[in-house]
Amino acid sequence: MASENPVRVRFAPSPTGYLHIGSLRTTLYNWLMARRFGGSYILRVEDTDRSRFVEGSIENMYHALVKCGLTPDEGVHVAEDGKIEDRGEFGPYLQSARKEKHLAYAYELIEKGHAYYCFCTRERLDEVAKQQQENKQPLMYDRQCRNLPRQKAEDRAAVGDEHVIRLAVPLEGSIKMHDLIRGDVTIPWAQVDDQVLIKSDGFPTYHLAAVCDDHDMQITHVIRGEEWLSSLPKHLFISEALGWKPPEYAHLPLLLNADRSKLSKRQGDVAVEDYLAKGYLPEALVNFVALLGWNPTSDREIFTKEELAELFDITKVNKAGAVFNVEKLDWLNAHYLKQLSAEEFMKKSAPFIKDVQGDKEMILRATSIQRERVAVLSQLPELLNEVLETPSPTAESLVWKKSTKEEAIERLNGVRGFVAGLSDEDFGAVPKLEEAMKAFIAEKGWGNGDTLWPTRVALSGREKSPSPFELLFVYQKTLSLARIDEALALLA
Repeated sequence: MASENPVRVRFAPSPTGYLHIGSLRTTLYNWLMARRFGGSYILRVEDTDRSRFVEGSIENMYHALVKCGLTPDEGVHVAEDGKIEDRGEFGPYLQSARKEKHLAYAYELIEKGHAYYCFCTRERLDEVAKQQQENKQPLMYDRQCRNLPRQKAEDRAAVGDEHVIRLAVPLEGSIKMHDLIRGDVTIPWAQVDDQVLIKSDGFPTYHLAAVCDDHDMQITHVIRGEEWLSSLPKHLFISEALGWKPPEYAHLPLLLNADRSKLSKRQGDVAVEDYLAKGYLPEALVNFVALLGWNPTSDREIFTKEELAELFDITKVNKAGAVFNVEKLDWLNAHYLKQLSAEEFMKKSAPFIKDVQGDKEMILRATSIQRERVAVLSQLPELLNEVLETPSPTAESLVWKKSTKEEAIERLNGVRGFVAGLSDEDFGAVPKLEEAMKAFIAEKGWGNGDTLWPTRVALSGREKSPSPFELLFVYQKTLSLARIDEALALLA
């Protein structure tokens, strides 16, 4: 897979909304390829389908890439003032701004006999498609305009007759293609349509624009989704017809839901922004999508993107679709959250806890103890409520399963005295409280279970909650004593 020229790869999304999670994998693999071989990673926006253009989507996608640490080396750039700019020597990088170049290439294909004008109306094309459907034939253009005398076709186009320009693919034989993931693939030309290259509005289709722009921008490798594999014969034919050496191609397998259906919005979130907004860390998201259909080693799951780049090999990507396993993503995210410093964790938690009601200092302490439990930051409000909303326990719940009511009263009275004797400084950290309380229990000759159970239930009001040491840290001295007194009153 070595390239004679420096590796140049591109991510070329259409501005139709947010960055899809599948597109994140595509762009990540392009980034990894560029880093692996010391090449360039380029962002080109394929905006020639004006009917699908969504205002603001270029900015949204660019910012999502930046958040994930995949800032392009070259191409479309969104400046701090929000202005869309070109950065690099091969612009423009907005495909619509290259319209005249695309038209010139289309006319060159006509000159060489590899493309033709087509004047068929939408009504006629619909009728042809209907007949083909009824006859169970492949839905393809019937090539009615292919043999029009060229001068006559050019005259009609010149006077403004509505038309498109179509590719004239070979009518016989087959094409053998090489895909970096799938190996050699052969497709008969009889299965390939005479693709529209220039639409009636004068804009190119993806098929012409992508091939021409890849050539003009000296792209060496094209990594894209498998839905484009069936179009590869047309793309290679255009390159050959124009006398170009094509880039190497790799078509990534689909991302699948757990039921092995294609990952789609109907079954959950698919936009990168959705996942970031839920509190998945960009590092976890990147690590996760990198391993959808590829893993450089059999004994690791945690990688930085730099480590992935060192090990990246596009030929080792699986051919089969990769299942998007949310449980694995949650596990990875939890791992990355645990790696954050206490300060970083609190900083990243801030947007998710801003609407939680209560004493602000207590909320911050409650947040800090949840780092070991939270998988996604959006879970924090619910986890905090389990600590901040303290129902009254029942007398029965305060008694440990191997204990008695009398022992529970004895233990809670002892713990009350222990808590009352602590200084405010002692409440500054969970480990300090744990060490002091366990020493107190040992000194008394009591068991951990028969002491810690009633303490925890007294403080939280729940049979399932964080540890009593964490709860003491959250509630501090005054509230902790009040909760223990309430529990003792229930047992009296």
